[in-house]
Amino acid sequence: MRWLIRLCALAILLAHSIEANSAVNEAPLTKLGAKTGPTLRFFYCYSCGYRKAFEQYVNILKQKYPELHVEGENFIPPGYNMLIAKALGMLKIVIIFLIISGYNFGLPPTSIWQWCISNRFYSCILIFLIGNAIEGQLISSGAFEIHFNDVPVWSKLETGRIPQPVELFQIIDFHLDMQFSEMDVGKIKFQT
Repeated sequence: MRWLIRLCALAILLAHSIEANSAVNEAPLTKLGAKTGPTLRFFYCYSCGYRKAFEQYVNILKQKYPELHVEGENFIPPGYNMLIAKALGMLKIVIIFLIISGYNFGLPPTSIWQWCISNRFYSCILIFLIGNAIEGQLISSGAFEIHFNDVPVWSKLETGRIPQPVELFQIIDFHLDMQFSEMDVGKIKFQT
């Protein structure tokens, strides 16, 4: 009886994997005939709250351009800001740990350290909030950059604003026309 149950379970798993493989093979073809389309990549400032704007753009773009692959990731600020923010985050955690443990440095404690030890909860919250505010300012770039096939097509850092959907549609249409007109150039045959 157990072998019959195992055989049925194996048959169900095999049928399910065949359905999953056929669903993958039925991916819509693009104008190029390939199963992959052009890629639109967003680089946004996560700490500025642009993730929601990115998600709205993804929904709009998937309706109008189903063959377009849309990706998004956090914009890494240039320079040493990210390194300083990470170091500050580690320092913040170490200080909070020292306050919670009541560490004594072997020196006479300063009035600030005595207050921190006496008011552990408030001092830890205060250090955490101030540390997060400083870190947020260091990594906040205000970026909302858009790249089409790794070519920059929009920069909020340069323009000072996020593109309207109509503007983004025009940019995408222009780049799609450019991409596919280059493909058609090789197919032109001259009559002699």
